[in-house]
Amino acid sequence: MTDIKLLKTTEKRYQVLETMNITSLEDVLNHYPYRYDIIEETYPNDEDDKIIIEATIISPTKIFFKGKMSRMSFMVEDHYLHQYQVTIFNRHFLRQYLKMSTTMTIIGRCQNDKITATDIKIKPLSELYGIHPIYSIKEGMTQKAFQQYVKKAFQHLKGQIISYVPEEYIIKHQLIHKESALYNIHFPETQNDIKQALRYLKYEEFLKFQLTMQFIKQQRNQETGIAKSFDTMKLQDFILALPYQLTKDQQTSIKEIIEDLKSSQMMYRFLQGDVGSGKTVVSSVALYANYLAGYQGALMAPTEILAAQHYATLCDFFKATDVKIALLTGSLSMKEKNQLYEEISHHEIDIVVGTHALFQKKVEYASLGFVITDEQHRFGVEQRKALKNKGKQVDFLIMSATPIPRTLAISMYGDMDVSTIKTMPVGRKPVITKYIKSSSMKPILKQLKDYLAIGGQCYVICPLVEDSEAIEAKSASQIAAAMQNYFKNQYQVGLLHGQMKDEEKEKIMQAFQKNEIQILVSTTVVEVGVDVKNANMMVIYNAERFGMSQLHQLRGRVGRGSQQAYCYLMSSSTSKEAIERLKYMEKSHDGFEISMYDLQMRGPGEVLGNKQSGLPTFLVADVLKDFPILSVAREDAMKIIDDYLHQGGYLHFMNQIKESLKENNQYVD
Repeated sequence: MTDIKLLKTTEKRYQVLETMNITSLEDVLNHYPYRYDIIEETYPNDEDDKIIIEATIISPTKIFFKGKMSRMSFMVEDHYLHQYQVTIFNRHFLRQYLKMSTTMTIIGRCQNDKITATDIKIKPLSELYGIHPIYSIKEGMTQKAFQQYVKKAFQHLKGQIISYVPEEYIIKHQLIHKESALYNIHFPETQNDIKQALRYLKYEEFLKFQLTMQFIKQQRNQETGIAKSFDTMKLQDFILALPYQLTKDQQTSIKEIIEDLKSSQMMYRFLQGDVGSGKTVVSSVALYANYLAGYQGALMAPTEILAAQHYATLCDFFKATDVKIALLTGSLSMKEKNQLYEEISHHEIDIVVGTHALFQKKVEYASLGFVITDEQHRFGVEQRKALKNKGKQVDFLIMSATPIPRTLAISMYGDMDVSTIKTMPVGRKPVITKYIKSSSMKPILKQLKDYLAIGGQCYVICPLVEDSEAIEAKSASQIAAAMQNYFKNQYQVGLLHGQMKDEEKEKIMQAFQKNEIQILVSTTVVEVGVDVKNANMMVIYNAERFGMSQLHQLRGRVGRGSQQAYCYLMSSSTSKEAIERLKYMEKSHDGFEISMYDLQMRGPGEVLGNKQSGLPTFLVADVLKDFPILSVAREDAMKIIDDYLHQGGYLHFMNQIKESLKENNQYVD
């Protein structure tokens, strides 16, 4: 009864439906309208100049052509005997219908009795009156045809549509049932029908997601971990010997992680913190505790540059201890790799830092007890699982510098415990950020030259690697060539981008770190983790092309030491929204605030990347706008699980959730 062939349409249309990811009748019903045209008599008011009227033509139609473009004008009169001049562009095919005394419905914008029409329908308003769903469709499909498919799908599935929400929660939250919700979303008679449909559908999506998260957490809770015991005095001595005084949030995060390590339950913790908040210090304390307990630790970074940096930082932290640290990356020679494999398998190495090379088959750990992944959204779930499976009952810590509000993090990463670092280390000066309305470096060239003259280094960030005909933006290659020419025989200019081989990138970054390169022209490959304390100026071309959280990440590459740092956001964009975002960056230095603002402006999918971030993609729900529903769904999911477990229905419950997961697989990595 769910076969798509029951629509009885053409083979070509079936192919179009497949390109829309519609292969069953359920898929047809789950393809919701993305907006509605509400057609009812509407006249302009103080706040809106929209107009929808029924009117009759009272003058001959005039038409003007300019190439393929056209403009038609004529006079009309409504039933109040009010007259308007109507203009419509590029609809010259309507001319044959626009005769004197023709009655039609006009939709558009009106100012001073002049209507610019967006649509003209040669039908009276009474025939069009109502709410009309508009679907996202592909070429070869029409709105009318798709609406017919929705009707047919309903006819075949009527009485078979089951609500996933338990009846007691439908009653508790005064929800309509799923069949009614689906009918109302596709065939609403009133705006309240849409509202009630969305209430059910959003709640159901969130409930299924939260049940999924809680199910994963329950499964993890069944996995017995190893309660690690270690000398807390030695750990305290290590903390006191660190070159930094820990902030309150760092201390809290360390306390939470240490308690996890001591627990007999496996750790699965998410550590988020602002740029430069000191997550690496926290992770080093955790790695030392794991070492004191007699286990090996692994720290995985997404790039060789970042892995090498973590390695250097840990070597500095552990220099007064007996901890043996190794760096394992793809660029090592086979001889070097084999030597490391041997040492790791015999526990001659205590902490291994590296890239995806850490979980290759040849790497065998003697007693892996703790795994940390930095910038976890850059790794696939299979990569993370492969590393975790290198040991037995391994504790797992995920770090991210893309901060989101704690309440949202707890709801979105519901299968993990969340630690948050908000406070910044003492002595860290905020980066002075300036929006420059320009597409060239001319307005800030003097500041750059003065800064370079006193021995400073500078990042120049571009959105593109090479010039593009499709996108009007500065490319790193173009800017690097221009700067090499301008600063010839004065300063060294380097070029860094993601298309380079890892060895090339490493060579350039090392040269920049050694101050052999003074100006590093780069794409966002430097966004995460790169730490050059002498580089305290950053210029970002076409800043409007970056998200705010991304700009904040990039800005975090400067001001790593005690010197004052500067970041120039260059943009010639005339977009009011783009300018507003860049001006917000001038005054805000809190990654959590910026992230929230960015989320509200663009949504979590754009900010974090749905496929990368592990955040779910919802069909109708929005994690920010509908956060109250998400919170309620989370509480309900926890109670549903708790009730089933107390009733001894654990296996039955888990089987139910697994069935739900089959339809819910877009939520889980």
